[in-house]
Amino acid sequence: MMTNLVLAAADAEAAQGMLEKFGLGDFGIEPKYIVLQLIGFLIFFGVVYFKLIKPVTGAMEERQAKIDSGIKHADEMKVKLDAAAEESAAIVKNAQGEASKIIDEARVSAKAFLEKQTQEATVKAQDLITKAQHSTELEHRKMIAEARGEIARLVVDTTRQVLAKELTDEERARYNDAAAKQLTVA
Repeated sequence: MMTNLVLAAADAEAAQGMLEKFGLGDFGIEPKYIVLQLIGFLIFFGVVYFKLIKPVTGAMEERQAKIDSGIKHADEMKVKLDAAAEESAAIVKNAQGEASKIIDEARVSAKAFLEKQTQEATVKAQDLITKAQHSTELEHRKMIAEARGEIARLVVDTTRQVLAKELTDEERARYNDAAAKQLTVA
C-alpha cells in the first residue's frame, strides 16, 4: 500500500500539469492535496469497512440466519403441533368410541345378568311352590291316613261297645279294612 502512496505522490506533479493544461489551475486546486485526501479517504474507508461495516454486516447476516432458522423452526413446530392436535383428536375420538362400546357392553351384561337373576328367582319360586304343594299334599295324605286310622279305631270301639263283646285281632282287622274301604270310596 505504501508503494501506491509513493506512486500517487509522483503522479501528483503530472496531475498538476494536467490541471494547468485544462485550465483548472486558477481555482487553487493542488493535486498533491487531492491525492493525499484521496489516500486518507481510502485509509478511512478501509478502516470503517473492516472495523465497522464488515462486522455489522456479518452480525446482521448472522441475525438474519437466526431469524430464518427461528421461522423455519416455528414452521416445523406448527406442523408438529397440527399433527399432534390431529393425533390427540383421533385418540380422543377412539377413546370415546371405546368408552361407548364398554358402556354398551356393560348395559348388555347388566341386562343379561338381570334376566338370569330373574329366571333363577322364577325357577326357585316355582321350585318352592312345587315343594310346598308336594309337602301340603303329603301332609294332607298323612292327615287323611291318621283320620282313617282314628275313624277305624272309633268304629271298632263303637262296634265293640255296641256288641258288648271283645273282638279278636282277626275280627278287628276285618272291621278296620271294611271301614277303610268305605272311607276310601267315600
